[in-house]
Amino acid sequence: MIDSDREREGRVKLIPVAEEFYSIQGEGYHTGKAAYFVRTGGCDLGCSWCDSPLSHNAAIHPLVSCDDIAQRVLLSGADSVVVTGGEPLLYDMSYLTRLLKERGLKTFLETSGTSSFTGTWDWICLSPKRGHHPSSMIYKMAHELKVVIETEDDFSWAEECRAKAERDCMLFLQPEWSRYSKVIPRIVDYVKKNSSWMISLQSHKFMRIP
Repeated sequence: MIDSDREREGRVKLIPVAEEFYSIQGEGYHTGKAAYFVRTGGCDLGCSWCDSPLSHNAAIHPLVSCDDIAQRVLLSGADSVVVTGGEPLLYDMSYLTRLLKERGLKTFLETSGTSSFTGTWDWICLSPKRGHHPSSMIYKMAHELKVVIETEDDFSWAEECRAKAERDCMLFLQPEWSRYSKVIPRIVDYVKKNSSWMISLQSHKFMRIP
Protein backbone atom coordinates (compact mmCIF):
# COMPACT_ATOMS: atom_id res chain seq x y z
CA MET A 1 0.00 0.00 0.00
CA ILE A 2 2.86 2.40 0.87
CA ASP A 3 4.52 1.88 -2.53
CA SER A 4 1.19 2.45 -4.26
CA ASP A 5 0.66 5.73 -2.37
CA ARG A 6 4.16 6.93 -3.25
CA GLU A 7 3.61 6.05 -6.88
CA ARG A 8 0.32 7.96 -6.91
CA GLU A 9 1.95 10.98 -5.27
CA GLY A 10 4.71 10.94 -7.89
CA ARG A 11 2.21 11.02 -10.72
CA VAL A 12 0.46 14.17 -9.51
CA LYS A 13 3.79 15.95 -8.98
CA LEU A 14 4.92 15.28 -12.55
CA ILE A 15 2.92 16.21 -15.64
CA PRO A 16 3.83 16.06 -19.34
CA VAL A 17 4.48 19.58 -20.60
CA ALA A 18 4.57 20.57 -24.25
CA GLU A 19 5.70 24.12 -23.56
CA GLU A 20 5.84 26.93 -21.02
CA PHE A 21 6.11 30.65 -21.76
CA TYR A 22 5.26 34.09 -20.43
CA SER A 23 3.12 36.06 -22.87
CA ILE A 24 -0.16 37.88 -23.40
CA GLN A 25 -3.53 36.15 -23.28
CA GLY A 26 -4.88 36.35 -26.82
CA GLU A 27 -8.36 34.85 -26.50
CA GLY A 28 -11.61 35.18 -24.60
CA TYR A 29 -12.46 37.30 -21.59
CA HIS A 30 -8.87 37.91 -20.44
CA THR A 31 -7.55 39.02 -23.83
CA GLY A 32 -4.69 41.48 -23.50
CA LYS A 33 -3.57 40.44 -20.00
CA ALA A 34 -0.11 39.10 -19.22
CA ALA A 35 0.02 35.48 -18.05
CA TYR A 36 2.36 32.53 -17.75
CA PHE A 37 1.19 29.66 -19.95
CA VAL A 38 1.64 25.96 -19.21
CA ARG A 39 0.61 23.76 -22.11
CA THR A 40 0.22 20.15 -21.06
CA GLY A 41 0.97 17.29 -23.42
CA GLY A 42 -1.75 14.82 -24.30
CA CYS A 43 -5.25 15.19 -25.71
CA ASP A 44 -8.04 12.64 -26.09
CA LEU A 45 -9.93 14.61 -28.75
CA GLY A 46 -7.36 15.60 -31.37
CA CYS A 47 -9.40 18.14 -33.35
CA SER A 48 -8.26 18.42 -36.96
CA TRP A 49 -8.06 22.21 -36.72
CA CYS A 50 -6.19 22.32 -33.41
CA ASP A 51 -3.53 25.05 -33.41
CA SER A 52 -1.33 22.98 -31.06
CA PRO A 53 -1.26 19.54 -32.72
CA LEU A 54 2.18 18.77 -31.31
CA SER A 55 0.60 18.68 -27.86
CA HIS A 56 -1.65 15.72 -28.73
CA ASN A 57 0.79 12.92 -28.00
CA ALA A 58 1.76 12.96 -24.32
CA ALA A 59 4.51 10.40 -24.87
CA ILE A 60 6.73 12.81 -26.79
CA HIS A 61 6.75 15.42 -24.03
CA PRO A 62 8.90 15.31 -20.88
CA LEU A 63 7.43 14.80 -17.45
CA VAL A 64 8.02 18.06 -15.61
CA SER A 65 8.02 18.71 -11.87
CA CYS A 66 5.12 20.87 -10.71
CA ASP A 67 7.48 22.41 -8.14
CA ASP A 68 9.81 23.49 -10.94
CA ILE A 69 6.90 24.94 -12.91
CA ALA A 70 5.80 27.01 -9.92
CA GLN A 71 9.35 28.28 -9.43
CA ARG A 72 9.64 29.35 -13.07
CA VAL A 73 6.32 31.19 -12.83
CA LEU A 74 7.60 33.16 -9.84
CA LEU A 75 10.85 34.00 -11.60
CA SER A 76 8.93 35.25 -14.66
CA GLY A 77 7.16 37.93 -12.63
CA ALA A 78 3.70 36.73 -13.74
CA ASP A 79 0.76 37.03 -11.37
CA SER A 80 -1.44 34.49 -13.16
CA VAL A 81 -1.04 31.11 -14.81
CA VAL A 82 -3.07 29.71 -17.72
CA VAL A 83 -3.01 25.91 -17.85
CA THR A 84 -4.05 24.77 -21.30
CA GLY A 85 -3.31 21.91 -23.66
CA GLY A 86 -3.73 19.45 -25.02
CA GLU A 87 -6.19 18.69 -22.29
CA PRO A 88 -4.99 19.59 -18.78
CA LEU A 89 -7.69 17.60 -16.99
CA LEU A 90 -6.28 14.33 -18.27
CA TYR A 91 -4.05 14.77 -15.21
CA ASP A 92 -4.71 15.54 -11.57
CA MET A 93 -4.20 19.30 -11.29
CA SER A 94 -4.65 19.44 -7.51
CA TYR A 95 -0.97 19.54 -6.55
CA LEU A 96 0.05 22.08 -9.21
CA THR A 97 -2.78 24.48 -8.44
CA ARG A 98 -2.14 24.18 -4.71
CA LEU A 99 1.48 25.19 -5.25
CA LEU A 100 0.46 28.13 -7.40
CA LYS A 101 -2.22 29.35 -4.99
CA GLU A 102 0.20 29.08 -2.03
CA ARG A 103 2.45 31.49 -3.94
CA GLY A 104 -0.36 33.99 -4.43
CA LEU A 105 -0.85 33.27 -8.14
CA LYS A 106 -4.19 33.31 -9.96
CA THR A 107 -4.99 30.06 -11.76
CA PHE A 108 -6.84 29.93 -15.08
CA LEU A 109 -7.91 26.72 -16.81
CA GLU A 110 -8.82 26.06 -20.42
CA THR A 111 -10.55 22.71 -20.92
CA SER A 112 -12.86 20.81 -23.22
CA GLY A 113 -14.65 19.60 -20.09
CA THR A 114 -14.78 15.90 -20.94
CA SER A 115 -12.37 14.68 -18.23
CA SER A 116 -12.74 14.50 -14.46
CA PHE A 117 -12.41 17.87 -12.76
CA THR A 118 -9.44 18.52 -10.46
CA GLY A 119 -7.61 21.55 -9.18
CA THR A 120 -8.45 24.92 -7.65
CA TRP A 121 -9.13 27.59 -10.25
CA ASP A 122 -9.89 31.31 -10.24
CA TRP A 123 -11.20 31.17 -13.80
CA ILE A 124 -12.45 28.30 -15.93
CA CYS A 125 -12.77 28.65 -19.69
CA LEU A 126 -14.86 25.81 -21.08
CA SER A 127 -14.13 25.27 -24.77
CA PRO A 128 -16.27 22.29 -25.81
CA LYS A 129 -15.56 20.47 -29.04
CA ARG A 130 -18.46 19.40 -31.23
CA GLY A 131 -19.55 15.82 -30.62
CA HIS A 132 -17.65 15.60 -27.32
CA HIS A 133 -20.03 16.57 -24.54
CA PRO A 134 -18.62 18.18 -21.39
CA SER A 135 -19.73 16.99 -17.98
CA SER A 136 -22.74 18.67 -16.40
CA MET A 137 -20.54 19.73 -13.46
CA ILE A 138 -18.09 21.72 -15.58
CA TYR A 139 -20.96 23.62 -17.18
CA LYS A 140 -21.99 24.79 -13.71
CA MET A 141 -18.44 25.84 -12.83
CA ALA A 142 -17.39 27.56 -16.06
CA HIS A 143 -16.94 31.33 -15.98
CA GLU A 144 -16.54 31.48 -19.74
CA LEU A 145 -17.87 29.42 -22.64
CA LYS A 146 -15.76 29.69 -25.79
CA VAL A 147 -16.91 27.85 -28.90
CA VAL A 148 -14.75 27.64 -32.01
CA ILE A 149 -16.67 28.23 -35.23
CA GLU A 150 -15.42 26.37 -38.29
CA THR A 151 -18.65 25.54 -40.14
CA GLU A 152 -22.30 26.58 -40.02
CA ASP A 153 -23.11 23.53 -37.87
CA ASP A 154 -20.97 24.95 -35.07
CA PHE A 155 -23.55 27.64 -34.33
CA SER A 156 -26.14 25.06 -33.32
CA TRP A 157 -23.48 23.30 -31.23
CA ALA A 158 -22.72 26.63 -29.54
CA GLU A 159 -26.38 27.12 -28.67
CA GLU A 160 -26.63 23.56 -27.36
CA CYS A 161 -23.72 24.28 -25.03
CA ARG A 162 -25.09 27.67 -24.06
CA ALA A 163 -28.34 26.09 -22.88
CA LYS A 164 -26.39 24.04 -20.32
CA ALA A 165 -24.19 26.86 -19.02
CA GLU A 166 -25.03 29.07 -16.06
CA ARG A 167 -26.80 32.35 -16.79
CA ASP A 168 -23.80 34.48 -15.73
CA CYS A 169 -21.33 32.53 -17.90
CA MET A 170 -19.56 34.76 -20.45
CA LEU A 171 -20.29 33.60 -24.01
CA PHE A 172 -17.76 33.77 -26.85
CA LEU A 173 -17.68 32.62 -30.46
CA GLN A 174 -14.19 32.29 -31.93
CA PRO A 175 -13.38 31.82 -35.63
CA GLU A 176 -11.21 28.82 -36.45
CA TRP A 177 -7.96 30.46 -37.48
CA SER A 178 -7.41 28.81 -40.86
CA ARG A 179 -10.93 29.81 -41.94
CA TYR A 180 -10.94 33.24 -40.33
CA SER A 181 -11.69 35.30 -43.46
CA LYS A 182 -14.54 32.97 -44.45
CA VAL A 183 -16.29 32.61 -41.11
CA ILE A 184 -15.80 36.01 -39.44
CA PRO A 185 -18.53 37.76 -41.50
CA ARG A 186 -20.99 35.04 -40.49
CA ILE A 187 -19.97 35.30 -36.84
CA VAL A 188 -20.35 39.08 -36.87
CA ASP A 189 -23.82 38.73 -38.33
CA TYR A 190 -24.74 36.05 -35.79
CA VAL A 191 -23.60 38.11 -32.80
CA LYS A 192 -25.51 41.16 -34.07
CA LYS A 193 -28.66 39.03 -34.02
CA ASN A 194 -27.78 37.16 -30.79
CA SER A 195 -26.25 39.82 -28.58
CA SER A 196 -25.60 37.64 -25.54
CA TRP A 197 -22.67 36.23 -27.51
CA MET A 198 -19.37 38.08 -27.95
CA ILE A 199 -16.56 37.52 -30.43
CA SER A 200 -13.21 36.14 -29.34
CA LEU A 201 -10.28 36.62 -31.71
CA GLN A 202 -6.90 34.92 -31.47
CA SER A 203 -5.27 38.31 -31.09
CA HIS A 204 -1.87 36.81 -30.25
CA LYS A 205 -1.71 35.53 -33.82
CA PHE A 206 -2.37 39.01 -35.18
CA MET A 207 0.37 40.30 -32.84
CA ARG A 208 2.63 37.41 -33.87
CA ILE A 209 3.49 36.44 -30.33
CA PRO A 210 3.27 33.02 -28.63
